[in-house]
Amino acid sequence: MTAAGTPTDAATASAAAAPTAGVAATGTPSSAAAAPTAEVTATSAATSTPSSGYKDGTYTGPVLDVNWGYVQVQATIQSGQISNVQFLQFPSDRRTSQRINSIANPELEQEAIQAQSANVDIITGATLTSEGFQQSLQAALNQAKG
Repeated sequence: MTAAGTPTDAATASAAAAPTAGVAATGTPSSAAAAPTAEVTATSAATSTPSSGYKDGTYTGPVLDVNWGYVQVQATIQSGQISNVQFLQFPSDRRTSQRINSIANPELEQEAIQAQSANVDIITGATLTSEGFQQSLQAALNQAKG
């Protein structure tokens, strides 16, 4: 190996190990890599808050009989988005219903807010409450669109 060959190999190894995305040969950020990042960020921000078409207010769904009790849901809309969902009624007169719904109800409420709709997953063990939740919430959201 020659002395002239050693720096060339080291320079090649350094260049191969150095990250090149967004950095020009001089070590300064290149404008070509920065532009797409800014564009993607702006696009993400613009699409992350779609308009739902809901009118602001508080809307209450109907009371539904779900075998072990009744389910009724209320939705609060702010700035056209679902900001809060809560059970007004749910099966609670049996110890088993209390245990199941203490777990299922908060999950259903949070999932509806995240989904911005009544299209939520059925909670295993709380199938009838979940279905009643979906139906009562959908009726409340239909009022908010009306």
